[in-house]
Amino acid sequence: MRRVLPVLLLLPVAACAAPRDPEVTFHADGRTINVKPTQYCDLASEDCAIDTEAAGVLRVRPGKPVQISVPGELAKSAWSVKFTYRNARGEPQEPLRSKLFTERDPKYAYTLVLPKKDDQLESVEVQQYGSRIEAGATGSFDFVARGTWVLSVDDRT
Repeated sequence: MRRVLPVLLLLPVAACAAPRDPEVTFHADGRTINVKPTQYCDLASEDCAIDTEAAGVLRVRPGKPVQISVPGELAKSAWSVKFTYRNARGEPQEPLRSKLFTERDPKYAYTLVLPKKDDQLESVEVQQYGSRIEAGATGSFDFVARGTWVLSVDDRT
């Protein structure tokens, strides 16, 4: 005789577990940090949960790359990496963005390399895009971020 009843009793308990927000992993200079989203919304980017305490901090020396790993649910969606940095003289540079990664060619990891070897990274944002599109100030159309994972850089040497 098979025991079906105990399995059936466990299913409702497992189904009630709250879904966890996906985490992004940042790695630099031999250290790793997992970061929860500072913003995570439904697919239409309307119903959002905000967690200002979720941003991570990691020490990154000038010119050093940052490796970023994302979970499958993020890799199989539209996402990109936006970052700010300053040059060797300490002058803020125009923020840059990686190419757009999409579900057509899932990308589970990305290595952020600064334009010049003496540049200092300041912040990194992994942005997952939802289905909502808005008109930009220049007349272009932009996808609205559904999820944002933020890394602040500690640049003390």
